[in-house]
Amino acid sequence: MTRVNERIRSPEVRVIYGEHNLVLPTYKALAKAKELGLDLVEIAPNVRPPVCRIVEFGKWKYDQSKLNKNQKPKNREKEVKFRVNIDPHDYSIKMTRAEDFLCAGHKVRMQLQFRGRQMAHKDLGFALMERVKEDLSGVCQVDLEPKLNARNILMMVSPLAENKRVRKYRTDEEEVDIDEIEEAEAAEDDHDDLNPEDQYDEEGELIEGEKADGEDTDDIGDADTDGDADPDTEAASDKDDKGEKE
Repeated sequence: MTRVNERIRSPEVRVIYGEHNLVLPTYKALAKAKELGLDLVEIAPNVRPPVCRIVEFGKWKYDQSKLNKNQKPKNREKEVKFRVNIDPHDYSIKMTRAEDFLCAGHKVRMQLQFRGRQMAHKDLGFALMERVKEDLSGVCQVDLEPKLNARNILMMVSPLAENKRVRKYRTDEEEVDIDEIEEAEAAEDDHDDLNPEDQYDEEGELIEGEKADGEDTDDIGDADTDGDADPDTEAASDKDDKGEKE
């Protein structure tokens, strides 16, 4: 059952509204939805933090039912994106999603993305793709071997027959909602693409600054003004001191 407004239990959520995609305390997200005369709808409750949209719930529910009715999920191709410097926890999440898609009968396009000078480490990217192949080998076969395409390494995999699948990241008894998983993956992709002009170091790590964090830089400027003396004033002071000595 979809949670709406006050029924959302998590203390914070990732909110998607228009071009906005950010993590907020739930009470702030709810206040924003009410301010707009809309609802806060939890669309991916199984990720941390849960993903919510600010929408008119009645219209959203109608659109979802219409979309699900017209979909042919068995023929749709899913996509999972990740980076060469992905941490172990995020890697496990990505592999779980890929495994869920495959066990639901979907082909999956695995896309490893490079940023900045990460392109100098293509060998690490191919090594990571080999690890992906091994970790998903119990549920899929490789249709397209890892191949460099511009700043990405692509690989296509398709599900094994149901009686041959051996899951690694979930038990067969666990129930999953493919639509929720797809929404969560898409939300992460949207968030990742919000700042395409961000600067990255040699390892591909984001170089964060006050502006990147959305902080006000006026105080920083004031601090510099207070802490650093004017060069012209210093020069004039030195000149006066020399005159007094003479």
